Amino acid sequence: MDFSTKLVKWYQINKRDLPWRNTTNAYHIWLSEIILQQTRVEQGLPYYLAFIQAFPTVERLAMAKEDKVLKLWQGLGYYSRARNLHYTAKDIVKNHDGKFPKNYQKLVQLKGIGSYTAAAITSFAFHLPYAVVDGNVIRVLSRVFGIDTPFDTTAGKKKFQQLAQYLLIEQEAAVYNQAIMEFGALQCKPKSPNCTLCPMQEFCEAYNSNKIDELPIRSKKVKVKKRYLHFLMIHSDKWICIGKRDTGIWKGLYEFPFLEFPDNIPDSQVIESDVWQDIFGGHNLEIKSVSSNFTHQLSHQKIHAKFWEIKINNFSVKGFEKISREDLVKYPVSRLMEKYLNTINAD
Repeated sequence: MDFSTKLVKWYQINKRDLPWRNTTNAYHIWLSEIILQQTRVEQGLPYYLAFIQAFPTVERLAMAKEDKVLKLWQGLGYYSRARNLHYTAKDIVKNHDGKFPKNYQKLVQLKGIGSYTAAAITSFAFHLPYAVVDGNVIRVLSRVFGIDTPFDTTAGKKKFQQLAQYLLIEQEAAVYNQAIMEFGALQCKPKSPNCTLCPMQEFCEAYNSNKIDELPIRSKKVKVKKRYLHFLMIHSDKWICIGKRDTGIWKGLYEFPFLEFPDNIPDSQVIESDVWQDIFGGHNLEIKSVSSNFTHQLSHQKIHAKFWEIKINNFSVKGFEKISREDLVKYPVSRLMEKYLNTINAD
């Protein structure tokens, strides 16, 4: 029995019952794929259900305010996915009569839809023979077939795509694609894969050459930048100061004004700094509290943050607005800010 046949047989026995597997609705499938990028199923499922409830059709998503989309996305990270989701919904309604193109080449031209997502939509919704290649698929193929070409190189991407397409059971593209992704998620996991009960054990190159922990291979090591941020929760009894980001990874989200320093400096130096003086000058203020350090890991950044609660009257910060303190929960914020707000709300 060959790899592809064994894979589908394993899937029929072990697959999870997930809502996006019980539909050929291209909108629902697209939504699930965008949510599940860089997200575990356990984390993504509640978000998928919430989005379907709030926006049951692509037209409803297109009509939504960006703040509402981002608020619903809050906590998932990679917020460009949510912004692209919203943009593409409007594009599909405006330029495609509210229907997803059945053509692979047209799909990949839509914002936020790459080769993987286009293959998922075309195979799951339209039963077309396009093989998906995501992290799970790369791991399975690399281990079973002993591929040591780095997957993040041009040569590696081509090699994995060609092998995935070769192994695809064209008449059962949807089932095969679901099977190989599920196999990577449940059986051939990144750490501690279940090799002793694996149907591929007999011919798995990594297992038989003791290279399970070595494959797949990444050529580029991600360089992580350390950042030191001091967020200023400036407020009075009635209002609190927030602003909307217009650049960066948190574009479209709301946050407190913040100061950034190249190193981890004492609080006293923060207060004495020129940037602090530029904001507050000679104003009379009360520092109510300074939080402990919050660390927040992103793909290319490790953020060390402190939150300062500062009470001040008759004050404004350029580029920021004053809102009711009770309304703060309505605004989409980063996971970092959410973690801090949860600590003060719990007190």
